[in-house]
Amino acid sequence: MSRKPPKPGATSNKQATEEEREDTLQAVVLADSFEKKFSPFARERPRCLLPLANTPLIEYTLEFLAKAGVEDIFVYCGAHTEQVEDYLRTSKWHHRQSSPFKKLEIIKTTSRSVGDVMRDLDSRHIITGDFLVLSGDVVSNIPLEAALADHRARRATDKNAIMTMVLRKAGSVHRTKAQGPASPVFVLDPSTDRCLHYEEMHSAQDSRYVTIDPELLAAHAEIELRSDLIDCYIDICTPDVLALWTDSFDYEAPRKQFLYGVLKDHELNGKTIHTFVVEDHYAARVRDLQAYDAVSKDIVSRWAYPICPDSNLLPGQSYRFQRGNIYMEDGVVLARSCVIKRRTVIGQNTSIGEGSVIGNSIIGRRCRIGRNVRIDGAYIWDDAVISDDAEVRRAIIANEVTVGPHCIVEAGALISYGVPLAKGTTVHGTDRITARRLSKQDGQGPPESSAKNDGLDGSRDDDSIYSDDDDEEDEDDVEGAATSSLLYSLADFAVSDSSISTLHSKPDFGDHPRAPRSAVGSFTTSISDAEHEGEFHLDASSSIIDAIQRDEGADIVQTELQSLRMGMDADYHQVRRAVMTAFTTRIQQLIEQRSPPVSVDEAVSQVVKKYQVIFGRTIFDQDKEVKSDQVDFLLVLQKDLVHRAKGESVLVFMVRYLYELEILEEEGINQWWGDERSTVDEGMVRVRAQTRAFVDWLADAEEEGEGEESEEEEEEEEEEEEEEEDDS
Repeated sequence: MSRKPPKPGATSNKQATEEEREDTLQAVVLADSFEKKFSPFARERPRCLLPLANTPLIEYTLEFLAKAGVEDIFVYCGAHTEQVEDYLRTSKWHHRQSSPFKKLEIIKTTSRSVGDVMRDLDSRHIITGDFLVLSGDVVSNIPLEAALADHRARRATDKNAIMTMVLRKAGSVHRTKAQGPASPVFVLDPSTDRCLHYEEMHSAQDSRYVTIDPELLAAHAEIELRSDLIDCYIDICTPDVLALWTDSFDYEAPRKQFLYGVLKDHELNGKTIHTFVVEDHYAARVRDLQAYDAVSKDIVSRWAYPICPDSNLLPGQSYRFQRGNIYMEDGVVLARSCVIKRRTVIGQNTSIGEGSVIGNSIIGRRCRIGRNVRIDGAYIWDDAVISDDAEVRRAIIANEVTVGPHCIVEAGALISYGVPLAKGTTVHGTDRITARRLSKQDGQGPPESSAKNDGLDGSRDDDSIYSDDDDEEDEDDVEGAATSSLLYSLADFAVSDSSISTLHSKPDFGDHPRAPRSAVGSFTTSISDAEHEGEFHLDASSSIIDAIQRDEGADIVQTELQSLRMGMDADYHQVRRAVMTAFTTRIQQLIEQRSPPVSVDEAVSQVVKKYQVIFGRTIFDQDKEVKSDQVDFLLVLQKDLVHRAKGESVLVFMVRYLYELEILEEEGINQWWGDERSTVDEGMVRVRAQTRAFVDWLADAEEEGEGEESEEEEEEEEEEEEEEEDDS
């Protein structure tokens, strides 16, 4: 029997279908972290469902992927798969009408590492083209269009370019970079963005040098050693990456083993890995409790905008933004005498009693806060009860915990689900308490003696205090925390609000020192001058940005700024720094908007002219010979623009318009130009380069003015001489 000829167009339709499958952008989300950094909470619930600013972590990751244009998502689950599956099946991401994804598939796995997941993925043959790999704890507003276009263009010319790592520039120290015994170092070719070598620098190692193959130095005219990058493990991959994972059956960690091994064996495999470094926007991975605390603060303080509580990512959320970075949902009941301080989030149907004071904290839904309660810097999840006269400072209290009257929960304490604390109990900062009896399957061995539980709730059978001395450190935790048992104590992370400015403004000059940062500081220590300055900077710049977004007038912005300055006893250098951060952020937003397009000149003119009174009220040296205020003003502006897109153009237009509005004087500009701090490094020199023409113009105009004055004086002298001759 002869085979029937194919129908006309059948072959072309099949080819079109295959091309469409190859063009479909896919993503693999690792819902299991293969770590133990969130004990005791992750013992009972998956880390990707833990609340961050009262929204499950995985929601931020899926929102990021939706904006990136991903169509197919494969969620790999290990521990607590049923909980992840139940959550996603009832979420907006699983329903055709509300989900931007064509496919959302949940894969249950027994994998014990990232390497196992990648090899399992390769065996399933479900990846059809380029795909993203990332953890279910990524929080980012980075637009991936440019990174994807860069990857695809490179791939079109070089099939051996198999992967692009999306990295965020943020300085060598940043609050979302976990402080630990090892730091990643990327060796890059800046001409091609190719990653040539990867290494980890350990604080305990004797040598402080990176070992680079001499052949790399000979083969590349220029290389960069970068230790200033935040690596959130956002990778754009081709199917060749999976094949390499399968060939390297002993690789488990994506950076320490896979990346290092592929780069080392480049001559054998011929494959290249590249980077895409982003200098703005926000990216962080909530990989441990320090990062949890840091990213929570970033979201509440709106540094990750539009990722903030009032974006209301979940159906049914109703957060509204108030001044001071306070967010409340509908149904919150506040007693008349309670006080809600700055940077606080309060969920729906939560009640707060008389005389209670809450600040710098995130309170979940349906919580009951009693009378005269003190809560500072704490995270209290849904349905918790904090009884009268209790005190909670910089701790995490999980769902359905009951804190009895007069209890004290010290900074760093972790209290897991459903634990009841009896009246007058003190929970120390190193304590981690759970109501779940632990077993050897938990990796903890037998539970601690119940004698340690005396005083919790009067029961010796339900609760147990335990330590994680047996926890194994993640092999790929290049930014892992210290190996002591205090790893999980929030009190041991020296994170101040000052460090948040790294994303949007850089540290001040040497005459304004910052507090040292280390992994062994304490939240419980007294606030240093640098931390106080950082708190003002955060509050003031956030307040100005919010006011601009509400299109409020300069008088309202100035009034709030003045009240903040007086209330926090800030000096005018701090005021100038906050003003520069806020307004350069606004200018950059205008430049980057697509519709209608705005030029740098128009953006600067729009902001400076509307808010000129605010700029003017930070300078008070117009009648002085030494223009110290104007010099400081321009140095702060210059420093802020070093790491901003089109910073050189923004600076020259800022100087020009502020001069035309008589806020800056010629003498002040010249003194700034001659100040050695304005050329302290390459970035400062680069960002002021375009302004040289304006400074030269000022000098030429002055010389012409002096020449005209001398000519007028000569003419007057000649006229006087002629008049004297006539009189004689």
